[in-house]
Amino acid sequence: MRPSRRISATLSVGIIMLAGFARLPPAHAGETPTLIQENKEQRDQRMKWWREARFGMFVHWGLYAIPAGEWRGKAVGSIGEWIMNNAHIPVAEYEQLASQFNPVKFDARQWARTIKDAGMEYLVITSKHHDGFCLFDSRQGDYNVVKATPFKRDVLEELSAACKEEGVTLCFYHSIMDWHHPDAQAPGFPNYSAAPPNPNFPRYAAYMRGQLKELLANYGHIGILWFDGEWIGDWTEAQGIALYNELRAVQPDLIINNRIGKSRSGMQGMSAQKTSPGDYGTPEQEIPATGIPGADWESCMTMNDTWGFKKNDQHWKSTETLMHNLVDIASKGGNFLLNVGPTAEGEMPAASVERLAAIGKWMKVNGDSIYATGPSPFARLPWGRCTTKPGKLFLHVFKWPKDGKLDVPGLSNKVSNAFLLTAPSSPLKVTESEGRKAISLPAEAPNAIDTVVVLQIEGEPNVTVPAPAPKKAEADGSVQLLGGEAALHGGTIRYEEGGGKDALGFWTDPKDWVSWEFTLDKPGKFEVGISLAAEKGSGGEYALTVRSQELSGEVAETGSWSSFVTEKLGKIELAAAGKYTLAVKPRNKRGIAVMNLRTVVLKPTE
Repeated sequence: MRPSRRISATLSVGIIMLAGFARLPPAHAGETPTLIQENKEQRDQRMKWWREARFGMFVHWGLYAIPAGEWRGKAVGSIGEWIMNNAHIPVAEYEQLASQFNPVKFDARQWARTIKDAGMEYLVITSKHHDGFCLFDSRQGDYNVVKATPFKRDVLEELSAACKEEGVTLCFYHSIMDWHHPDAQAPGFPNYSAAPPNPNFPRYAAYMRGQLKELLANYGHIGILWFDGEWIGDWTEAQGIALYNELRAVQPDLIINNRIGKSRSGMQGMSAQKTSPGDYGTPEQEIPATGIPGADWESCMTMNDTWGFKKNDQHWKSTETLMHNLVDIASKGGNFLLNVGPTAEGEMPAASVERLAAIGKWMKVNGDSIYATGPSPFARLPWGRCTTKPGKLFLHVFKWPKDGKLDVPGLSNKVSNAFLLTAPSSPLKVTESEGRKAISLPAEAPNAIDTVVVLQIEGEPNVTVPAPAPKKAEADGSVQLLGGEAALHGGTIRYEEGGGKDALGFWTDPKDWVSWEFTLDKPGKFEVGISLAAEKGSGGEYALTVRSQELSGEVAETGSWSSFVTEKLGKIELAAAGKYTLAVKPRNKRGIAVMNLRTVVLKPTE
């Protein structure tokens, strides 16, 4: 179909479908609407099913599954669903893929059964990704699976019926960014994701809102609308608030992620009087080291390195890693949204299905330790993780103790019973010494990946965390202060583990600061080095202090939040042996955050 004909149909029908929706503010309106409010009881009731689910499937599926990471015989870098942008494919050329999209092996019932058998409670599927192609029969235009492909079946309609049969909650991902629609970005710009503003963007916004109305009207009750691509220049916080209000007016129980807002700032928690749109935070490809206390959040992650299918990506995470991720996330009060990228034929890759089946087998006997659980009362456990329910601690043992004794540090509650979750009628012996409880376990772990021990306790969990001992100097006299050992002062900063970071991050408030205590056996002069990272546009000035001495530093851009550089700040003299406190305090910040901080090292100079 010629582009001119398609565009005409898109705009005319899009205007018709606006009935029942309030008018969206102009792209750069100065006046911000008031966000719809609800009290805590109302919010808790709306979020209840999602908080209890803990585990869902993400599906990225569309035309990008056909090239599967290659264009004109050459491999294209990065993730599969971004091939249109990364290979600079013109709209007219990319849209010809629709004539090849014929996923005859797609079986909605099989998908739904796979999801349910894996222990997942909800499905989030791409109704439309950044390439603009829709997996549903939209009246907003012809660029969709029913009108533009030989398949001619509404994928979302079939999934709606199948999910209902299996008891899976259906949810939709919908991209705000659209590389296909002529009014969504500057025409002819080769890098779609970085296109300059488009004066016709309000026409695209009307088209998108018409699609969203269809999704809410035609596929039954929808659990979540999961937005993405909000970083484009034409989208504003005001538009996000207005859209949030409109969607909740259509389905009041709808849950919407924080990416509907411009700044992804919907992670401020469960406050009834929040000011940014979005109901929960969406850390991507990472698990926050301490969760996001006081907020609802969901980690979305891939099984390999891509979201959309990419045939040469065989970097699959192990079943052990995926199960540990699920438990780790639940132990921090979050949900796990695990992605599958189906093939162009409509099949889930065999490696994905194998891992899902293994997780599901474990969930069938251990699901009580995941569903509807609360976060761990322990800051760290050397052998695994902990999830909670009233009167119960679920101890997830990743590392089976060689001596058969599982140490539970700092728990002061009386224990009324202990048993393996798979053997509730066989109690385990619990002993207590010097305020530490130890559970006697079998010689071998029943499950090598994660065996769950249940502790039944009286009252709310009461855990005393001993203050960490001051860091001691190394044999060569140097002092190495790691991000994970710091005392954190403030509401946003936290330790990020994995993903090339292992550093203090989320330093979005310049009032937050960190400190370490350390001891010296002898005085001396020291060269101070600091390892830090900052993405483009971020950074700031800071001060490092030890008693009355101060060194100043400025965070320069290092390329990304995981590109660390080590800088020498200068020298300090510590004139006596004994205990010291070192602090790092920002003076200001640029962009999103001050820095990611990995280490501070004091190296003797003489």
